[in-house]
Amino acid sequence: MLGSRFKVQSYYKSSARGDDSSMLSHIQMNILCCFSNSPSKVSSLLTYLKEISHVRLTISEKLPSDLSKFQVVITDPASAFYPSPKQLEQFVRSGGGWLGVVSGSELPISELFGVSAGRIGPESELRVLFKNHNQPLAVRLSDAVYVKGRYHPLQKLGHDVTTILHADWRYGHSPVLVCRKVDAGHTACITLQDFDNTDLKQIIYRLLRDLSGHPKTVQHLNVGILGYAPSVGEIHGIGVNATDGFKLYAVCDTNPQRLKTAAHRFPEVKIYSNAENLADDNNVDLVIIATPPNSHAKLSLRMMKNNKHVVCEKPLALNRKETDQMLQVADKMQVHLSCHQNRRWDPDYAAIKHALRDNLIGDLFYMETFVGGFSHPCGYWHSHEEISGGAAYDWGAHYLDWIVGIIPDPPESVAGFRHKRVWHDITNADQERIWIKFKGGKEAEFIHSDIAAVRKPKWYLLGTKGAIIGHWKDVDTYHIDPIVYFQQHRIPATEMTPDLTLFQRHASGQIIEQKMATPERKDYGFHKNLADHLLTGEPLVSSLKDSVKVVSILETAALSASKGGTVEPFDES
Repeated sequence: MLGSRFKVQSYYKSSARGDDSSMLSHIQMNILCCFSNSPSKVSSLLTYLKEISHVRLTISEKLPSDLSKFQVVITDPASAFYPSPKQLEQFVRSGGGWLGVVSGSELPISELFGVSAGRIGPESELRVLFKNHNQPLAVRLSDAVYVKGRYHPLQKLGHDVTTILHADWRYGHSPVLVCRKVDAGHTACITLQDFDNTDLKQIIYRLLRDLSGHPKTVQHLNVGILGYAPSVGEIHGIGVNATDGFKLYAVCDTNPQRLKTAAHRFPEVKIYSNAENLADDNNVDLVIIATPPNSHAKLSLRMMKNNKHVVCEKPLALNRKETDQMLQVADKMQVHLSCHQNRRWDPDYAAIKHALRDNLIGDLFYMETFVGGFSHPCGYWHSHEEISGGAAYDWGAHYLDWIVGIIPDPPESVAGFRHKRVWHDITNADQERIWIKFKGGKEAEFIHSDIAAVRKPKWYLLGTKGAIIGHWKDVDTYHIDPIVYFQQHRIPATEMTPDLTLFQRHASGQIIEQKMATPERKDYGFHKNLADHLLTGEPLVSSLKDSVKVVSILETAALSASKGGTVEPFDES
């Protein structure tokens, strides 16, 4: 257990408004990337590492004579540094780390690696596994990683070489990532080439931490849930307990029945009936705030002032005045603050991100998103503007997060439009539309409607080479009932992965239509990513900067709607 004093010593402090999004600091790593050829093969890995605020990269074509300011050196190809330059060998033997990227070559590599490059095999999808899945490098990762590239085994030359990853190959296991202790330092060698693979990038980052001498993280964080609403509180509790490095420690709610439900579902947790007692518990490291939006800022500030890391349900807050206060306190207390944007792991969003990365529709310039139908809004706080922020603040917090995740350009102007025509028993608008123009000219639109008798597609994206459309999927389940024969239940369309279709213009002028593949759903991906970030310093998938941007868009759209739909300049400062 870490307790409320979870701080890593010898910090490199990250900015509260930086792209790392965390007020939690990690030890700085200075890494030299020495490439004799173009670094294009590892460009995706370098982009990933640059997103981490405590990593400092230096890229050079030649190996400098003085390596004293670096903890790790990455060379590509490894064969270009054979035999080992004297300064590099001395660097390793004195405690430095060296990662050699073989890069599809059978040429000799340094004897410091303790391996030789084997014969290169055919292009294939490789199933890669940890030799020891109980080691810290493997925590919270899949049992198997599937990567693209040529099969290229390493031949171990001694018993002091440790296999980290091996590839399944014709009913055998072939080393593809190894490490070796060399006096006070370490070397590692890799033959894998798919540096676009998310899991492989995580593994390499963790390996670089080890090579730089970082202490292995084996502790856990005690988590408290503040606000045990139906379904939401239980989802967080299950997600926390399903995540290595997290332990559900406490639940707090003012409703006795909810506390009784929480105690029954998680009998080992401490129960609190007020936020003050939770804030005063020094054993709580991280608090997940799952209360209505109008209380997010107040409760987040209270927890952070008591040295708690905070994850807040969406939206992060109701306006920029509140988010600015939250950022200031997080920076002052040096604690983590982020927003629960779990929809970044939805399969349809992931499929669209992959399609854009692969340039399947060219340069995206316009997109629309929609959620809703024609039904009476609920009678809970979600339907009342004073508490929720308005109709767009609920699902809109997710959809706008998708938009800023897909279009990272700075917004330039925003307009909002509201209709209040049917549901007069609630204070939210019946329909809200938000239009955003980004610097460079790209446009995006979000609609939340409770008076849409015919739904628009969930997704509509236009690019310079094609388009993507995502149609809602309505699914009913049936269960046998001995009295009335069967029971019917409709799964909410918002929880079903929509049917995605890709349209591309052929050279002949015809439009080719193709159903898009979607990845498997990864349950509790948010909680695992949060643990990766807090415990090992890996990037958040959804940054605090994006969550603040979403609040700013919502606030600007609300101002526009109050003026009848004026186009308002967007201020991100």
